[in-house]
Amino acid sequence: MHFHNEICPITVWLTGLPSSGKTTLGTGLKQLFFTTNINVILLDGDEVRKSICSDLGFSEKDRSENIRRVAAIAKLMNDQGFVVICCFVSPLISIREMAKQIIGEDRFCEVFVDAKVETCNKRDVKGLYKKANSGIIKDLTGVSAPYENPVSPTIHINTDALNIDQSLQLLYKGVLNFVSKLNH
Repeated sequence: MHFHNEICPITVWLTGLPSSGKTTLGTGLKQLFFTTNINVILLDGDEVRKSICSDLGFSEKDRSENIRRVAAIAKLMNDQGFVVICCFVSPLISIREMAKQIIGEDRFCEVFVDAKVETCNKRDVKGLYKKANSGIIKDLTGVSAPYENPVSPTIHINTDALNIDQSLQLLYKGVLNFVSKLNH
C-alpha cells in the first residue's frame, strides 16, 4: 500500500458494537500511516476510559460526555496537524453527530465497523458479552443497551464477511478516497 506523505489532518471515527473490530482496524491503519511518516494518534475507548474519562460511567449522559471529551481532543490534535483515529462504540447517532460538529464535518470520516452481535459474542476476548448475558454487566451495547447503525457512514466495513486484511484494505482505500475529495 502506498500513502501520500501529505494528508490533511482528519479524524477517522470507527464505530460499531463491542468486539466488531474497531481497535484492530484502527491499529492497522495507524501502522500504515506510521510507515509513510504521517503524524497519527489513536484514541481507543478502553484506554480513554482508564484515563481522562475514568470518572464516567455508562449512562447515556456519561457516554455522551465521554464522546464530547474525545471529540474535543481529536479536534485539538487535528488543529496541530495530526490524523486522529478514534475507536469508540459511540452507540447513538446523536452522540456521533455531536462529535462530528465538534471536530468539523469536513474532517470527520465516519467508519461503520459492522458485525452481527452473534459474531461479536464469539470474538469477545474481554468477556463482556458473557458478563452481560449473565447479568454482571448492565447496559452493554448490543445486549441490553441500544446501538444505532450509522445512516450514511463514509465507509462501511462488514467484518462478518471480510477478514482483517480485506477490512483494512477497504478502510485504507476509503480514507484515501475521503482525503482526495477534500483536496478537490
